[in-house]
Amino acid sequence: MIRRLNRIEGQIRGIHNMVDEDRYCVDILTQVSAVQSALNAFTKELLNQHIHSCVVEDIRQGNDAVVDELCCLLQKVMK
Repeated sequence: MIRRLNRIEGQIRGIHNMVDEDRYCVDILTQVSAVQSALNAFTKELLNQHIHSCVVEDIRQGNDAVVDELCCLLQKVMK
């Protein structure tokens, strides 16, 4: 996960440099799209890990409120 975040951080720095260099807007937008895709992939993986660890553990311990929390989280993530 840290490796993914580092890669995304590098992409953001690259976009920053492109803006500083007044690069062609289409090229910048293409890179922004790539960052959004990378963030979406990161979010999916983090959500997958959260469900398989935190949510499962809370349900096993009888904390059913975690299901409502997960539903709210999914609504936020799926905007």
